[in-house]
Order: sequence, then C-alpha cells, then structure tokens
Amino acid sequence: MTDRRVEKGKDTRDRIIEAGRNAFGRDGYEATSIATILDEAAVTKGALYHHFASKEELFDVVLDRVTQEIAESVAQRARTGGDPVTSLKAGCGAWLEMALDPAVQRITLLDAAAVVGWARMREIDNRHTLGGMRSNLERLVGPSGLDADVELLAHMVLAAVNEAALFIVRAEDPQAALQVGREAVETLIDRLTLATG
Repeated sequence: MTDRRVEKGKDTRDRIIEAGRNAFGRDGYEATSIATILDEAAVTKGALYHHFASKEELFDVVLDRVTQEIAESVAQRARTGGDPVTSLKAGCGAWLEMALDPAVQRITLLDAAAVVGWARMREIDNRHTLGGMRSNLERLVGPSGLDADVELLAHMVLAAVNEAALFIVRAEDPQAALQVGREAVETLIDRLTLATG
C-alpha cells in the first residue's frame, strides 16, 4: 500500500513538472497560471501544493531538468569528437542548436534569470554544465599547452556560448544566426587553442 502511494505521488509530481515545462515553454513564466498547470497535469491545487510550495519552485525544478537534458545532449554530441578541440566544438554546437527550440529559449535563456536569479542559475550550471566544460578544457591542457585557470576559463567559454545562444534567440532569422553563432564560437575555440598551443 505504501509503495503504491509513493509511486502515485511520484507520478503526480512528474505530471506536474511536465505540465509546467509545457506551459512555461509555450507561454512564459509570467503568463502561465497555476490553473493552466492544474488543467494540463489533471491534478488538484492541493496535489500541486503538496509537491511544490509555489509556481516559482515548480519553475526552478523545470529549469533544473531542462538544463540537465541540455547537458546530457551536449555531452553525447561532445563524445563524437575525436580530439578535445573537436569535442568542445561539437558540444557547443549542440547547445546552440538546442537554442532554436522555443521552449528551451523561454525557460533557460529568457525567463530563468528573472525567476530564479543569477546565483541560482549559476548553481544549476555548476551542477549540470560546467563539469563537462571543465573536463574538456582539462583535456586541452596537455595537447595544446593551455596555460590558464581551467575553472575560470570554463565559466568564460560557457558565458560566450550562452551569449551566442541569446544572439540566436533574438535574431530575425534564427537559422542564419545559428550559423553565425557556431562560426563565432568555433573561432573563439580555435584562437584559444592556437594562442596557447
């Protein structure tokens, strides 16, 4: 009986998160009402507030989950690179491609800072994305003679890729902006490794 109750609670929580992701990704945080989430998840207000204290807390969980999914896709693509530079370019390119998705744009790039704040965004990045960036840059230390603080460099490269993603989001022609953004990031990586190699 207890196991069934736990499983039902987990299922309800997952439905709420999925409904929140759909609504936040489609309408944005401000325009998404609790009523919309309740309708999409087919749950009661009591069930929602049993799992999440507020709409902001739900958004935080959705943001964390979307960021984790991005990190997993980036890592998968990065593994296709035969060397550290190609791997880094492939991973960054995967993130820029994902920035074309309107739900990803809205949740991670447009609403996140206003809803959860910069410090929380950094915590989420630290948990999901910076580790992979740091690991790849550490692989560059030997082959290219990279002489820099890897931790700081990981933050800087990630910031550059995020700016390229924002460039894509704000562009009138996102597909053309994707190409420009990808070329800019690859040039940055090439210059970084050339200057230190």
